[in-house]
Amino acid sequence: MPAGGRPTVRSRRLGAALKRYRVAAKLDQPAAAEVIEASQTRVSRIESGHVTARPIEIREMLKAYGVSDSEVSDKLMALAKSANHRGWWLEHSAHLREDYLNHIAIEDDATYIREWQPVIIPGLLQTPAYAEAAITAGASHVDPEQVEHLVKARLTRQAKIEPGGATYTAILWEPVIIHPLVSVEIHRDQLSAILDVGKRRNVTVQVLPFSAGVLAGISEFSSFSFDSDPMVEAVTMENLRGTSVLEDPDDLSAYANAFDQLRSAALAPEESARLIRRTLRSSKEESK
Repeated sequence: MPAGGRPTVRSRRLGAALKRYRVAAKLDQPAAAEVIEASQTRVSRIESGHVTARPIEIREMLKAYGVSDSEVSDKLMALAKSANHRGWWLEHSAHLREDYLNHIAIEDDATYIREWQPVIIPGLLQTPAYAEAAITAGASHVDPEQVEHLVKARLTRQAKIEPGGATYTAILWEPVIIHPLVSVEIHRDQLSAILDVGKRRNVTVQVLPFSAGVLAGISEFSSFSFDSDPMVEAVTMENLRGTSVLEDPDDLSAYANAFDQLRSAALAPEESARLIRRTLRSSKEESK
């Protein structure tokens, strides 16, 4: 059972997957309860993520739902085993919002990460100085003693896109590159860091130009895939009230399409790097 009876990201993903297969098989919860010789309440709590299905329950459910793909079974078994895994981010749980912890847990499991950011450099690309400046100057007040924990968590997250890690694509609106929201010195170092990280084989950075027009009006979001298939399985969005997680199939499809539009309208990675280098050179020349 998830700690405190509260759903974890992984237990929710497991439950949501089992529910999708049940619905596809046109079975209701009472029928599923008969399959695993349990109450309807247990099925409901499994599907909501409040409890984690046991391996034998997963096998019996999938059999009843007509799911014979061993990869599906292996994936759900792995989710069940790791549902209550204590991730590194829980060391900072006293200083991080629960919704942010959920975002980190999703990110930590992902094999593909895609981000659209029209306002600020994404956390996975931020330098320590940029991260601190962005956190302390944000719209939400942050207690000074929390800043260190927030910066450390943000930098630890970046291990996810080190060489050999998740496949990461970031699309940034042009103003994020050419208009510093932090000091000029910090912004220059940040641009240099983006160029360095962008050389990794698993990282792609693209810039959406002003000419893309109203596409830039799409609110920031991150999307995640958890297997070798890059199909979007979760989307997170930040706002002043926190981070929202979207998992409804229609929402996922809409954001997958939105990212494809943004990527098609964005400059190619090589051209994006040239724009960043030009901006960096211009900034240095202006300071002379």
